[in-house]
Amino acid sequence: RYFLVGSNPAETKYRVLKIDRTEPKDLVIIDDKHVYTQQEVRELLGRLDLGNRTKMGQKGSSGLSRAVSAFGIVGFVRFLEGYYIVLITKRRKMADIGGHAIYKIEDTNMIYIPNDSVRVSHPDEARYLRIFQNVDLSSNFYFSYSYDLSHSLQYNLTVLRMPLETLKTETTQTRQESFDIFEDEGLSTQGGSGVFGICSKPYEKYVWNAKLLEAVRTAVHRDWLLYIIHGFCGQSKLLIYGRPIYVTLIARRSSKFAGTRFLKRGANCEGDVANEVETEQILYDASVMSFSAGSYSSYVQVRGSVPLYWSQDISTMMPKPPITLDQADPYAHVAALHFDQMLQRFGSPIIILNLVKEREKRKHERILSEELVAAVTYLNQFLPPEHAIIYIPWDMAKYTKSKLCNVLDRLNVIAESVVKKTGFFVNRPDSYCSILRPDEKWNELGGCVVSTGRLQTGILRTNCVDCLDRTNTAQFMVGKCALAYQLYSLGLIDKPNLQFDTDAVRLFEELYEDHGDTLSLQYGGSQLVHRVKTYRKIAPWTQHSKDIMQTLSRYYSNAFSDADRQDSINLFLGVFKPAEGKPHLWELPTDFYLHHKNTLSLSQTRQSYTYWWTTGVLKHLPLPFDEVSCAENRRKLTVKKFHKYEEEIDIHNEFFRPYELSSFDETFCLAMTNSTRDFMPKNVGIDPSPFTVRKPDETGKSVLGNKNNREETVLQRKTAASAPPPPSEEAVSSSSEDDSGTDKEDEGAVSQRSTPVKVTDAGDNTKITENVVQSTKDVYGVNLSDIPSEDDLAIYARFVQLGQSQHKQDKGSQQFCSKHTLDKVINLIPISSFSQDNIYEVQPPRADRKSIEIFHAHIQAGRGNMQPLGRDDFLMYREYIRNRYM
Repeated sequence: RYFLVGSNPAETKYRVLKIDRTEPKDLVIIDDKHVYTQQEVRELLGRLDLGNRTKMGQKGSSGLSRAVSAFGIVGFVRFLEGYYIVLITKRRKMADIGGHAIYKIEDTNMIYIPNDSVRVSHPDEARYLRIFQNVDLSSNFYFSYSYDLSHSLQYNLTVLRMPLETLKTETTQTRQESFDIFEDEGLSTQGGSGVFGICSKPYEKYVWNAKLLEAVRTAVHRDWLLYIIHGFCGQSKLLIYGRPIYVTLIARRSSKFAGTRFLKRGANCEGDVANEVETEQILYDASVMSFSAGSYSSYVQVRGSVPLYWSQDISTMMPKPPITLDQADPYAHVAALHFDQMLQRFGSPIIILNLVKEREKRKHERILSEELVAAVTYLNQFLPPEHAIIYIPWDMAKYTKSKLCNVLDRLNVIAESVVKKTGFFVNRPDSYCSILRPDEKWNELGGCVVSTGRLQTGILRTNCVDCLDRTNTAQFMVGKCALAYQLYSLGLIDKPNLQFDTDAVRLFEELYEDHGDTLSLQYGGSQLVHRVKTYRKIAPWTQHSKDIMQTLSRYYSNAFSDADRQDSINLFLGVFKPAEGKPHLWELPTDFYLHHKNTLSLSQTRQSYTYWWTTGVLKHLPLPFDEVSCAENRRKLTVKKFHKYEEEIDIHNEFFRPYELSSFDETFCLAMTNSTRDFMPKNVGIDPSPFTVRKPDETGKSVLGNKNNREETVLQRKTAASAPPPPSEEAVSSSSEDDSGTDKEDEGAVSQRSTPVKVTDAGDNTKITENVVQSTKDVYGVNLSDIPSEDDLAIYARFVQLGQSQHKQDKGSQQFCSKHTLDKVINLIPISSFSQDNIYEVQPPRADRKSIEIFHAHIQAGRGNMQPLGRDDFLMYREYIRNRYM
């Protein structure tokens, strides 16, 4: 047998899975449904070790040996023989959202479960295993133990605000059928010690291991299930005068109709489109981690292929194969299914930004535009006018070639109108300063305003033909516009505008370029060809040769390696399931029938040509149906009861890990990309604001001292796909042995876009340090060692005398003077919340009696006079000890 021992991060609670290895083709997993303490699990493993030895009392031959240590289970898969288990053996922290860590998979291990004695070998098993492992799980797959990555931040925080009483009454009826019979053991709601948490089902469209977990989903406790997403995740720190603001970009690639560039185009019969990616930018003040007390904001947009039945034939070996429409769809059936999904998830309005070419000598891309216009026009006939789909066509390629037009200026106008229509999510009401001095653009903002903040209603859907280069630039411009509104809503800038060549926009642009490169590698086989700098027309001349190389790389990948990658994706996602007597995956002439289910069996239900949306969706618009509190959505939620001192809900212990030795050099939040360290000029100390426009050559990367320093310090930032893997977190064991460390948290030693520094030897080290230290003249613009001139000293002395004479005046004379003289000149209205407010004094806040007692007790404790402990203190301490150690 295999025994899987899992623990929480603090290693105070354990669960055990038993996997039977005597079944050659079936998966037999037993969950004992019990939570163990560390002592109990050691005793259990000790007894198993003793009972499985060949001779009683023989210590040399252990009956229980450790096979592997891991951070999570990706899933279970079977081809033609028995089942394999896929385990995560290395991980790296990539982002942090409200204290919830997001990890990237760095390495995995596949273990064959059945024993060799019962194994029934098959000649094609090894080939299927090779195809399955061709999906590189160490390349841009992400997971989190406590945060739902398949949903947006708006959904996750909206669920937390759902009325708990309704959920509790619904779940109380099914409590007897609860999976874990010991789940509520020791938890009592008396005295307020019980805390309820809400857990939602993941959105399966963006979960890539849903099929791999299908075999065990109902057999094991939900804590064993780890859902992974594929796409991109990056985080950078924007420092605003020392205030840390985390800018996070998460891209979720759809697992439906997934594949490579020329082999997956358009949509399938269920409305899922190729290369569909949901991009979410999250902004929050990192000085407060809590979701309930912190300030969080997000904006979501989508890219995806044109939702029609179309394809490109690559057998002709042409760089641009002709576009063909495969099926006639006069009633826009497939587009209706696609937009119905979007209305459920995002609400209205749906805005389509179509960037394909409108004017061509030979009709190529225009075929898609004409069909898409016809589909949108047909579907809009039946929607209410206020919720109609908005279609914006814009030939980006034509504007790029024109010398008179500025592409990004035009995109900025489109971005402003889009963000005004959809709004964005923020979890706090408008700040007092924006109410006091409202901005014109702020008042015109759309979305839904609620008592707790703002909700984004509707979505921007951007597409070109490939949804790579043009789409990424357009999404960056919309994201930049939304970022300005997000910063304004959190009270960080005075107007919702951001200029190019500021540290904030440079940081955001680099995030988006890493995001675009990663998505382009996944779908097209190369990095971006045209970047933001290309469309700004400030790209260096060396960029053209790089663009040519990327084009050739993309062409080679599409021609020679895409078919193998497509087979691997089909096998990994469970689209194709090997079976005896069926043709093998490599024998199929096409995978069209695998992705279009209606070719194999007719659907029993037929969708209406006019009422093409799901029942109930229209009633709640513009709000998304998935976020509305209704019976159907409540069934997707699970309420779990916790103890109020439990580690699982203690975000402080989860984030700071007081039970481990922490090193500042290895702490993720200090090693991540930083606007001050990586983007702010090193020799400019006059204005450290990240919103100040810099000269193009004034960046933290270019101002690095002399040539020797540049040669010895390698500061080349790379994308996640092309960079060599940094030192990642190695799995450390956590079972019955004395070393109890499962996770040494070597996370964040080098972040995804961090700066690797190559140091040659100790002598060069000292040289680098000397070059970095700059004079006060370079940093502050003045030399502090110079003696002030006589004129400056005279002005300063006069200023001091004025201040002293003013201070000597009594308050009575000040009041008399101001009352009789100044009232005639100017009438000042106090706007401060302090009753007395001037440069000398303010009225101190009033402290209540309990606070004063606590303060006096604190002072006495510092002098050695301890206060006697009360009954409540004893009860709290006893509760803590019982929960922690018993």
